[in-house]
Amino acid sequence: MTKSHIPLLPKSPFSFILMTEYNLHVEYGSEGIVSVKGDVYSYGILLMETFTRRKPTDEMFTGEMNLKLWVKDSLPDAVTQIADANLKDHGQYPAAKKDCLSSILELALQCSAEQPEERIDIEDALTTIKKIKAKFLKDSRGIETSYI
Repeated sequence: MTKSHIPLLPKSPFSFILMTEYNLHVEYGSEGIVSVKGDVYSYGILLMETFTRRKPTDEMFTGEMNLKLWVKDSLPDAVTQIADANLKDHGQYPAAKKDCLSSILELALQCSAEQPEERIDIEDALTTIKKIKAKFLKDSRGIETSYI
């Protein structure tokens, strides 16, 4: 399947994400199934791409190594080594940043589990991301949030 031959997906919460053959969820590529769980998978990959600044097609991923395995192997201790340089510690709140990055990448892995039934529900992912944000704000600035 080439990028130009990817069929259009029905509208869903994350249908704005451009799909490539590299981040199409497993069940779509192998079974032709379109589902919200597939969107959750794509969201997980998008989180990994955003916070590591690496794409699944990066030249560093050869053989058995891929973006998901690279992220999984870095958690929790080496998360700052794989994070986008713009997100790394520059003197303020290093523990809060490391905890936040680890939590977001853990969520990304939960979203991108190989089997759809193993993936977190999108509602739970939203709740989790809000909790991560609230914890980061509290840990880095002492700000309490009440919207969760």
